[in-house]
Amino acid sequence: MTNFSHFKINKNKKIRYLKINKKKSTFIVFLHGFMSDLEGKKPRSFFTFCKKNNLGFLALEYSGHGKSSGKFTNGNISKWSKETSILIKKIVKKNKIILVGSSMGAWISLIQFKYFRSQIKGFLGIGSAPEFLERLMWNKFSEKKKKEIKKNGIIHLKHGDYEYPITYQLIKDGRKNKVLHKKIYPNINVTMVHGKKDESVPISYSKKVLKVFKNSKKKLVIVKNGDHSLSSPKWLKLLKTELKLIIN
Repeated sequence: MTNFSHFKINKNKKIRYLKINKKKSTFIVFLHGFMSDLEGKKPRSFFTFCKKNNLGFLALEYSGHGKSSGKFTNGNISKWSKETSILIKKIVKKNKIILVGSSMGAWISLIQFKYFRSQIKGFLGIGSAPEFLERLMWNKFSEKKKKEIKKNGIIHLKHGDYEYPITYQLIKDGRKNKVLHKKIYPNINVTMVHGKKDESVPISYSKKVLKVFKNSKKKLVIVKNGDHSLSSPKWLKLLKTELKLIIN
């Protein structure tokens, strides 16, 4: 996993990514979650899976995440989705794609259907969190918090051991990237995997994603003791089993 590369989007922005180049194979495109990176267990696990199974692979760190350049607080769904589509065009080219989106990565995956609909042949969502900025953050903020973020342009949200700097521009941009009212028609394999003990995102979000797909072979897998990240060895094994079923 040391063979990271950097792609220069413009003179100020470099995106770190990981790839396995296969000229004629399907590519697994892994999209990580909010404030995450490629150092975790899921990207490593999918990278190894692709090596073993002779598949192409692409995973990137959006600007302001991991070792990509830029400030996290300058980023938003529009920018991170655009960076993703640029990298897919550059690296995957015309090959078939199976998207694997973790948490916010599932939201960014749904946006990619706008650009790569004919190339995408499957989608695996893990603790999917489309539109979480409005539905799971803004709508739950107190009036005091809403006033604070409007006045200062930012608030720092504590969640478990983490603190998230949430900007007002990020919330507003999320509203421009609604995906749950859209309809996606290609007949592809779509599987949502969601932990029953996910304390960040309710299972209903995976169900909402499945409703977007009208002609797909759809499946919801609820992991009995699963958390939000599903990164333990047994859950990674389950994710790879589900990915295999999508490929076949």
